Amino acid sequence: MIRNRNTQKSRRVLIAVAAAIMVLADGPMAAQPALADEFPKESVLPLGVANKAIQAALESCKKDGYRVSVSVVDRSGVLRAMGRSDGAGSHTVDSSRKKAYTAASTRRPTTELADLIMKVPTVQALRDINGDMLVLGGGLPIEISGEIVGGIGVGGAPGAHLDDACAQDGLDAIGAAPKVGTQK
Repeated sequence: MIRNRNTQKSRRVLIAVAAAIMVLADGPMAAQPALADEFPKESVLPLGVANKAIQAALESCKKDGYRVSVSVVDRSGVLRAMGRSDGAGSHTVDSSRKKAYTAASTRRPTTELADLIMKVPTVQALRDINGDMLVLGGGLPIEISGEIVGGIGVGGAPGAHLDDACAQDGLDAIGAAPKVGTQK
């Protein structure tokens, strides 16, 4: 008898929970799809694409005899992938990541920013926004189908224009919009 009462009580609780769920489905829960429509839709740079850009940039620099590091970040500046040539200096790891971060967050090539700082001294504070900014050539935003989806940074070639050229080869390999003319 006690067992029967517990079983009946459990059934009543389950029925009450199911009824509450059904009521919610017609109430506040039903508004969720409309709220979801308000969220921004953003493209995500796939890891395979990031790695393809890195490999192309590394190979480009290697054929010219440069030992570099190449980093790719997502649109928020978070590291997506990184590669370092054999023999590349340890400092190239941080410089490539920071260049990629700077290009993605400012949505422009880091060489352009470096030139801007030299021409307009009042914008020199850009360098000090945070510890991840590096205003030195070699960082390019990754733009695909008109949308900035990340940044690529190269560090270690003997000149910012050479870092830029290797980064551009990385962009070319993934079909991203060109950001600099190659000048090797």
